[in-house]
Amino acid sequence: MQSQSASNPWAWVPSLYFGQALPYVVVMLLSVVMYKDMGVSNTDIALYTSWLYLPWVIKPLWSPFVDMFRTKRWWIVSLQLLIGASLAMVALTMHLPTFFQMSLAVLWLMAFSSATHDIAADGCYMLGLRQQQQAAFVGVRSTFYRLGMLAGQGGLVYLAGTISEHTGDVGFAWSVVFGVLAVMFIALSFYHRFILPVPPDDVATGGDASPVREFFATFAAFFKKPDIGLILGFILTFRLGESQLLKLAVPFLKDPLEAGGLGLTTAQVGIAYSTVGVIALTLGGLAGGYVISRLGLKRCLWLMVFSEHIPDLVFVYLASVQPTNLVFVSAALALEQFGYGFGFTAMMLYMIMVSDGTHKTAHYAICTGLMALGMMLPGMISGKVQELLGYQHFFIYVCLMTIPAFIMAALVKIDPEFGKK
Repeated sequence: MQSQSASNPWAWVPSLYFGQALPYVVVMLLSVVMYKDMGVSNTDIALYTSWLYLPWVIKPLWSPFVDMFRTKRWWIVSLQLLIGASLAMVALTMHLPTFFQMSLAVLWLMAFSSATHDIAADGCYMLGLRQQQQAAFVGVRSTFYRLGMLAGQGGLVYLAGTISEHTGDVGFAWSVVFGVLAVMFIALSFYHRFILPVPPDDVATGGDASPVREFFATFAAFFKKPDIGLILGFILTFRLGESQLLKLAVPFLKDPLEAGGLGLTTAQVGIAYSTVGVIALTLGGLAGGYVISRLGLKRCLWLMVFSEHIPDLVFVYLASVQPTNLVFVSAALALEQFGYGFGFTAMMLYMIMVSDGTHKTAHYAICTGLMALGMMLPGMISGKVQELLGYQHFFIYVCLMTIPAFIMAALVKIDPEFGKK
């Protein structure tokens, strides 16, 4: 029997998006720190971890099947168990001779599972909440997503650094980290088995219709939306600069001063970037959700585009001055991350607005897949660009890559009332 508390969004929205963050953090961010610790080059880190973004890019290809077969609730619980098992498998690869290849293979499995889980989780959010609740809870979902990042990227990065310093065994340290994550995620799966809501609309939509016909009809409906060109342009360019900065932020913080970095240890990165930075990111997301709920997305758009991109200049400054004071570095990263968290709220609400109507789950997956494409392709070359330019000029280049987002923000069309309470 469904728990009475399941009808309360506070009982499941925070835990659902906390859980959604963990595997994404592992695949896209924690793996960067791990491979850096294990001696992998910046070029290989950027290239291969960017390829891990592919499942989020192509997840629209199977998003209609999540709608057509079984419920969103079933998909969430089942995939969380699979992700937990994948995390445990990564822990077992650390001391293998083919560690790099084996860990990448398991991370690929985790990435596909996580991307599919995201489809179901976002579908559950849109089906389980009314439109006004969706806007009101966007800050909450963003906050707990960031807290998942904090748990997976902050405390665990610090834990990996501390264990490796005391034992001298980097592989063992990361085995412990992935073991902790596996236990954490399996526990979330069992919690969601009992607490997730059962919305009346959360049913398999396949019916008697041809799956192939339904599949293509879903895609056709998305690409027939009014102003689809502007929609595509805005989603693809919004994170063009960030997609490249994100891949090189941790290597920059960890590389020695003579190589243009800041020379931080893994534990210090865990404090400055993965803890202080993620807290600031979380506060920015909360502030962004509140401002949009009061003013609406249209009135906030320019403020949030500037907030998303202008703080990238912080990295230009850090690369130019190369400060060694951890408190100062942490404060600078907090400023950049707060701006990013505040500004990215606009993209989340924009994709919800675009997806409203029939096929909400699949259309939101298409939006996030397009956004992932805009992250993956630039990210793949970012390591090579950085090695050619050096960190200071690379971060200047990143700032120039934000210009298309400002151009698209001037052209995109938004419902003046969307997002208001």
